[in-house]
Amino acid sequence: MPLADNPAVPETPIPRAQLPPVKEKFFYGGQAVIEGVMMRGPRHFAVAVRHPSTHEIIIDRGELKAGMYTNSFWKLPFIRGLALMGETIHLGMKSLIWSVNINAGANDIKIGKREISISVATSAIFGLLLFIVLPLVATGFAVHRSGSFLFAVVEGAIRVGLILGYLSLIGLIPDVRRVFQYHGAEHMTINAFESEWPIEVPQVRRASLLHPRCGTGFLIVVLVVSVVLFSLVALLHPNWPMLILSRLIGIPVIAGVSVEAIRYMARHRTNAIVAVLLVPVLATQKFTTRVPTDDMLEVAIAAFNAAREGEAAAAA
Repeated sequence: MPLADNPAVPETPIPRAQLPPVKEKFFYGGQAVIEGVMMRGPRHFAVAVRHPSTHEIIIDRGELKAGMYTNSFWKLPFIRGLALMGETIHLGMKSLIWSVNINAGANDIKIGKREISISVATSAIFGLLLFIVLPLVATGFAVHRSGSFLFAVVEGAIRVGLILGYLSLIGLIPDVRRVFQYHGAEHMTINAFESEWPIEVPQVRRASLLHPRCGTGFLIVVLVVSVVLFSLVALLHPNWPMLILSRLIGIPVIAGVSVEAIRYMARHRTNAIVAVLLVPVLATQKFTTRVPTDDMLEVAIAAFNAAREGEAAAAA
C-alpha cells in the first residue's frame, strides 16, 4: 500500500468530540509489527513504523471496505469470532508484510510475493504440526482412551504448554523482544484511551502493559472452551482420523465462543468474579509483552491517532 503523504507524528491528539458517533462502543484493537504498530478503528486502520535509517515515523493507512468489516452479518455474536480470524489473516498479515518491506527496503533488500508466500505457507504448516498434530499424538501416548474427558484436558494443557514454551524461547531473540515491546506499546496506548487519558507519551507511560482483550490471554479462554467442546466429541468415541478432523472443524467454533467470552470479560472487568477470571488471562500476556521505550510509544500513538483521523475524516 502507498505511504501516507505526511508521515510525521500528529502533534495534537484528536478530541473525542470530533469522532463520529458509534452506536455501540467500539473496542479499538491492533497488533505489533516489525518496528511498529497497527491500530484498527471501526472503519479505518493505520500502521506506523519507525524507519531504521532516518528514524522518522512512516504511516500507512486505509479504509476497511471488505465485507467482513462492513456487513452486519459478520458483527453478529459468535459469527464475529470467524470475522476476527479472517481479519487476523487479512489485515494482520497485510500490515506485517508492509512493515517487513519498509525495514528490508532500508537495507536494500527486496522481498517479493513468492518469498512471502513461501514463508507464510511454511509457518502455517509448522504451526499446524506443532500446535494441532503434536498435542494429539503426545496425548495419545499419555492417555490411551481417546474418548475421555481426561484426553481433552491433557491435550489442551499440552497445546497451551507448547505455545507458551515457544513464546518463551522466541522471546529470547533480540528482534522478537522488540516486537514484544511494541506489543506492550499497543496495549498501553489503548488502555490510556479507554481510561480517557490524553494520548501523549507521559500519560500513556502510566497505563497498564496488560489488556483483557489481548490475543495471548485469549489462549486460556480457548483452552477452557476446547476442553468442553472436545469432551463432547469424546462421547462419540472417535477414531484418530475423526479426532484430527474434529480439531480442525472445531477451530471456528472455539474462536466464536472464545471471542464472546473475552468481550464479556472486557466489558465487565470491574465485576469481582470477572476480575478473578481475568487473572490467568492477563498473566499469560507477560509472555508476549515487554516494557516499551518512549520512542516505541510515539509510534503506537502515531498509529492510533492516524486510525482515528481516518474516522474523523470519513465523518466530515
